[in-house]
Amino acid sequence: MSSVLYDAQGPRAKRRNILYTTGFLVVLAAVLWWVYKALDDKGQLEWLLWKPFFSGTEAYSTYIWPGLQNTLKAAALSMVIALPLGATLGIARLSDHAWIRIPVAVVVEFFRAIPVLVLMIFGLALFAEYTDVSSDDRPLYAVVTGLVLYNASVLAEIVRAGILALPKGQSEAALAIGLRKNQVMRLILLPQSVTAMLPAIVSQLVVIVKDTALGGAVLTFPELLASANPMSGYYGANTIASFTVIAVIYVIINFSLTSLASWLEGRLRRRKKSTGAVLTAQDVADIAGTASTGTAA
Repeated sequence: MSSVLYDAQGPRAKRRNILYTTGFLVVLAAVLWWVYKALDDKGQLEWLLWKPFFSGTEAYSTYIWPGLQNTLKAAALSMVIALPLGATLGIARLSDHAWIRIPVAVVVEFFRAIPVLVLMIFGLALFAEYTDVSSDDRPLYAVVTGLVLYNASVLAEIVRAGILALPKGQSEAALAIGLRKNQVMRLILLPQSVTAMLPAIVSQLVVIVKDTALGGAVLTFPELLASANPMSGYYGANTIASFTVIAVIYVIINFSLTSLASWLEGRLRRRKKSTGAVLTAQDVADIAGTASTGTAA
């Protein structure tokens, strides 16, 4: 059966795909067996090393949960600040005024070009030198600062690209009925582009969650990944078990985030398809009148 995107496979193509799939599964099984054998030979699969994670809550309450709290706190603060800041910068880059567009473009390109770890280290030095933030709170402030500066600049480019991807007829039609530029952006362009931007935005939010680990590796920020070393030392060098459990927690968090975004994207698309209202000439005149006077209809 043919598709719009590709032609139906013939007998030779089907046999070739079956051969490739079988070869891939064989290689994958061999790699998994090699990993299992290597871990087993090193004694990393002994029950004693995995027992703390399945026979009690001490490992979770003492090490994992405090680290997870700090990870979620830093990620949540970064998201709450970076999202509106990135949207504002992205919209400002589309301004018709050069005195707004050019400085914002310089800021976005500057922070987008610097590694996020450098921004975290710079933030830590900044808070230590010029603020009264306590030494216990400086790593959190530095991690959030670095994540906000870098991810807000990336999100600004996502917002700008999402708006520019819309057909020009959208804004031209809105301007033709008398809407002001800010109303075109707020009422026409942003609501339509958010659905297209959502996957890229969520991918960047996942990056924020993972990049909190940089603070633990360099700035002694007590986040989730940083809890692995003291936990493995306390329970007898179960390093592989500790990192495996932490990796599973990261997968659960990021999968939940992407699943929520997928549900939200589907809901937004269904709402757009279900809106079948038709504007009359009087409705258009009322909108144009509201746009020119700035008052509600």
